[in-house]
Amino acid sequence: MTFGKNAQGIVLLAHGSRDTRWREPIEAVAARVTARAPDALVACAYMEMAAPDLATATAALINAGARAIRVVPLFLGVGKHAREDLPHQLEALQQAWPNIDISMTRIVGEEPELVDLLAKIAIKS
Repeated sequence: MTFGKNAQGIVLLAHGSRDTRWREPIEAVAARVTARAPDALVACAYMEMAAPDLATATAALINAGARAIRVVPLFLGVGKHAREDLPHQLEALQQAWPNIDISMTRIVGEEPELVDLLAKIAIKS
């Protein structure tokens, strides 16, 4: 598969766990993203306790042809990783790849659609 000069890379960033089953929903989201955006390059990454980390996943997408990277933090809240660790990692990525547009979406837990969906799940019978 060849990608255009503006190929989009998407990194789905989650916390991480030693339990490999914990990755299954993250990988399911990646599969759904790929199905909905087949031209995008998609990778999962983890803040800790699992591989790959953000830098490794980003490098893999760039090496596969991504010319822009969007990091999507799959966190429900804005904790220490989102407030402190992630901005430093994004800055390091931008320094390492100055010709790549690297951006981050809002924390998914701040998205009104997710909040609404969680409420619907909580009250469904």
